[in-house]
Amino acid sequence: MRVRARSVWSVLVALGTVVAIIAAIALLLLVGGYDVPRSLGALWTGSVGSWYAFTSATLVRAIPLMLTGCAIAIAFRAGVFNIGAEGQLLAGGAGAAAVALALPQGHGFAVVLALVAGAVAGAGWAGIAALLRERFGVLEVISTIMLNFVALYGVSFLVRGPLQEPTHAYPQSSSIADTVRLAHIPGAGRLHVGIVIALSITLVLGWMLRYTASGFRLTAVGESPAAAASAGEVDVRRVTTLAFVASGALAGLAGAIEVLGVTYALYEDLSPGYGYTAIAVALLAGLDPWRVAVTALLFAALEAGAGAMQRDASVPSTLVSVIEALLILGVVAAQAIRVRRARGGARPDDALHTTFDMAARESSA
Repeated sequence: MRVRARSVWSVLVALGTVVAIIAAIALLLLVGGYDVPRSLGALWTGSVGSWYAFTSATLVRAIPLMLTGCAIAIAFRAGVFNIGAEGQLLAGGAGAAAVALALPQGHGFAVVLALVAGAVAGAGWAGIAALLRERFGVLEVISTIMLNFVALYGVSFLVRGPLQEPTHAYPQSSSIADTVRLAHIPGAGRLHVGIVIALSITLVLGWMLRYTASGFRLTAVGESPAAAASAGEVDVRRVTTLAFVASGALAGLAGAIEVLGVTYALYEDLSPGYGYTAIAVALLAGLDPWRVAVTALLFAALEAGAGAMQRDASVPSTLVSVIEALLILGVVAAQAIRVRRARGGARPDDALHTTFDMAARESSA
């Protein structure tokens, strides 16, 4: 009964969020003097108004948002404030493009190798910030933000230097061979099999956090490192480092999928800010990978519809950015109120010590 009530409540919250977003967009359109029915119609048709719009615009955008959203969720759950998913995505895209272009055409495992290269590049890029945090005490918020700019200008160097196309006329790499591209799903427009990879990863991560000891340790470290180390005998440094690197790998995989499934080449503007939007996606999902799939779809629909509003109703696409910012503020405020009520004046360390004691008793029994 309690599970059913919780499910109903989650559905009501989701519906309320969608209604609130539509109301906020309508209000901003009205204040800005725009044609509200026409603008909302463009938002609908550009995002979910047709099968082609839903698959080729919304779902294609949702893929990198799912993966980078999961990357942020895993890191934040472990108490690691990884703000560098954007840079890790770019590193992953560059790594995948380099491997895809270097491999001979028709190589049977070219796609897999390129995807792995993207994940490894993203993990390595996050590993730099992890090393700075563990060795020199550099705050990951600062290092990951700075590394975003290094990755951005690093990609700019690559597409104007070592990876530039042979004519040197455009700042981009050569096109990736057809045999190294991700296959499209029949009857779904531009949608590719990256959606299967993204959904599978979100399902596995959600299950891991809920039902495995590794997920419990990760959450415990994020709640209170001191209590996790003393009461649960958890290696906090190892858990946070692995979470950091895994987060980077997920973001790097998102970049690799974007190159192999959408752009088919490395560009300067590979990402329109997926790594930054992922923070909002993860926060709105409560850092739950299963919910990330839903919030990623929501933000993807908003961004797809924003382009249609700008094109068909002359509404600036930045209006959607305002809505996303308001969503983040609302979620953060709601979480702060909920945490304060839940604690009821008790210290978080005390609660976590109790949790470890209960887990120990269950395991011994």
